[in-house]
Amino acid sequence: MESKILEQIEYTRVDGGGRKAAERIIKETALSIRIGGKHYTTAMILAVMEREFVLGHLLTQGVIKSAREIRSLTIRNYVAEVALIDTYKKQRVGRKVSSKFKVKQNDIINCVRAVNKSDLFSETEAVHCAGLFINGSEPVCIAEDLGRHNALDKAIGYGLLHNVDFTNTIVTVTGKQPSEMIVKCRNVNIPVIATRSVPTTLAIETAEKAGITLIGLVRGKDMVVFTHPEKIA
Repeated sequence: MESKILEQIEYTRVDGGGRKAAERIIKETALSIRIGGKHYTTAMILAVMEREFVLGHLLTQGVIKSAREIRSLTIRNYVAEVALIDTYKKQRVGRKVSSKFKVKQNDIINCVRAVNKSDLFSETEAVHCAGLFINGSEPVCIAEDLGRHNALDKAIGYGLLHNVDFTNTIVTVTGKQPSEMIVKCRNVNIPVIATRSVPTTLAIETAEKAGITLIGLVRGKDMVVFTHPEKIA
């Protein structure tokens, strides 16, 4: 059966000589999003959880505030047609996360470990993972994609479809954390972000202003808390 996300590719391996080999390689797919019949954006994604990606992307970009604002969403031939209840107008999003959520240090470690166990990454070394966990430990969704931004949108979209209260969640991701990832979490009121890697200086500044606890270098039992350590119980 043909895979939507993997394709067998032949190549020449050079390791002191040349020999033919083959392995499965990640497929890159263009998904176009149309709102009210008009082109909104085209994203290069891993073609799984497309519905979750569209919803998560629209939410993190301030196009919608809830799934109830979607009249219909159909995806056919890699084109997502979105119809909104009201005429499209970019929503105003909050500049600060409002949450009393606290997370235990050991739960942070376990959540970061969970997104670094991807079988797809182990095979291809070509995907990022993002995980959404409620109450600091219960996994809501672990999503994979070519880029960490898309993986995060998928996890958030899944949470939106399942009525998750984002103010009681932690997001963990693979790879470095640029400011755009912090903004996505701020826009949906996610209070804690953690990664095995590191953030940028602008990501730290954005998290500080947004009231988000940003944690990096989570390795073993060690971690670095860059902003708002008061959310760690």
